[in-house]
Amino acid sequence: MSNIAGKSYAMNVITPLTGWVYYWNRVKFAAVQFSVSRKLGTTGFWGNLVPMKLADLIYERLNGLLTLSLIHYARWTVIKQFPHIHATQPKEQLKYHYMMFFSNFNGSWKQYVDSFHMAIPNGLDMLWYKNVKYPNSVPLQPFHSYITYNQIWTNHYYNAYPLAASNDIKGAEALTNELKKFIDESDLNNDPALFQRRFEQLLDEQQRNLGLMAPTPIISLSAEAVMQREA
Repeated sequence: MSNIAGKSYAMNVITPLTGWVYYWNRVKFAAVQFSVSRKLGTTGFWGNLVPMKLADLIYERLNGLLTLSLIHYARWTVIKQFPHIHATQPKEQLKYHYMMFFSNFNGSWKQYVDSFHMAIPNGLDMLWYKNVKYPNSVPLQPFHSYITYNQIWTNHYYNAYPLAASNDIKGAEALTNELKKFIDESDLNNDPALFQRRFEQLLDEQQRNLGLMAPTPIISLSAEAVMQREA
């Protein structure tokens, strides 16, 4: 399955939008970027142009993304024209502009789309606002159909750590820090029994960060075909 690499799934969704929506999205996405930066305290001059009440409203609509630990990466962007590979390539006469959504995540397609639907329904409606035939994120089934119709297959998906979920990476970092701390605080001349108790305590406290680096069951895009064959 070219959309899947180990524990991870790559999603690409390209949706059409009309001219005025394109320009509105440019303004809106800039406001989102500056609002999040302002809330995190990493903004500069431009972020200060966003009123704090607006920054609070935008951040509230998107804050649910922080609860979705299955996400590796997610990005929305808008384009007026697809890039030309060569000067001789004819310029496309496009009827619409386009919004692109790219994401990498752990789990199945349905788990991811349903999680987005539950975590930030208002945020999704804000980001896909007035895209052609966008049905809103609620109810769920029309939103499923919209994403399915506009999803572009991933022909090649490279993942440097295919057997690691996002939580595996976070757990490995936390475990490394605790091991370094344990080593620094350990005295080779300590009582062996004391060392063993401290080591067993470390193992007990770090169980959540000792995940298995191996393939895990994942509901792939072939699940429907398997169910049809079984039927």
